[in-house]
Amino acid sequence: MIELDQAGRSFKVKRSLKLEGNVFHAVRDLSFTVAPGEFVGYLGPNGAGKSTTIKMLCGILTPTSGRVRVAGLDPSRKRTTLARRIGVVFGQRTTLWWDLPLRDSFELIRHLYKVDRNVFKTRLDELTETLDLGGFTRTPVRQLSLGQRMRGDLAAALLHAPDVLVLDEPTIGLDVVSKSSIRAFLRRLNTEQGTTVLLTTHDLGDIERLCRRVMLIDHGRLAFDGTLDELMATAPEQSTIEDVVTRLYTGSR
Repeated sequence: MIELDQAGRSFKVKRSLKLEGNVFHAVRDLSFTVAPGEFVGYLGPNGAGKSTTIKMLCGILTPTSGRVRVAGLDPSRKRTTLARRIGVVFGQRTTLWWDLPLRDSFELIRHLYKVDRNVFKTRLDELTETLDLGGFTRTPVRQLSLGQRMRGDLAAALLHAPDVLVLDEPTIGLDVVSKSSIRAFLRRLNTEQGTTVLLTTHDLGDIERLCRRVMLIDHGRLAFDGTLDELMATAPEQSTIEDVVTRLYTGSR
């Protein structure tokens, strides 16, 4: 469902007002695949290349080298077509309309994705029940709590029933109850509907509770790719996942 083959993305960084500069390689020689139905954690320290990878997967950025495919499509060349196959949630920004009631945002999204009205109603009813949205769909987005808005963003990303869901820090800033609710929903989405999920997060609790496979990126390169059990096996007994990931971050630098 997701395929990167020696993918890279570099940027020219100006050192002064003059034209000379040097090249910053945000992602380099990155290769991995994600099979349909997998739930994969994508970890890395700040500046490691996670967000650049996500932007290439969504078609926001074009790779400067290598090959990227999502659902069999070249994201940068087939961005509109891919939008119907992929959902994206950024924990630190919303895709909802700030001044509109939540339900009006959903209706606008229906038009953007050209979802049949009957299909939309069925899908929205399911999401409203499973994400417990019923109490605040008439509330303007700006008045929602962070947990409510995140549930609204998840629903918005899934209204068109995408094959792939990309999540960037979906539980950031949430309280324990909201985190538990969203984790339970994502687990059901993956196991019951077979949605492929790529999750980037600094909350290692998300990884422990949701992901069987973990990839770690640092300095734009893949430093680890394996199961969570294989990741834990790289460290001494009694180590926590935080201990293991910290050691890998340090060792890859």
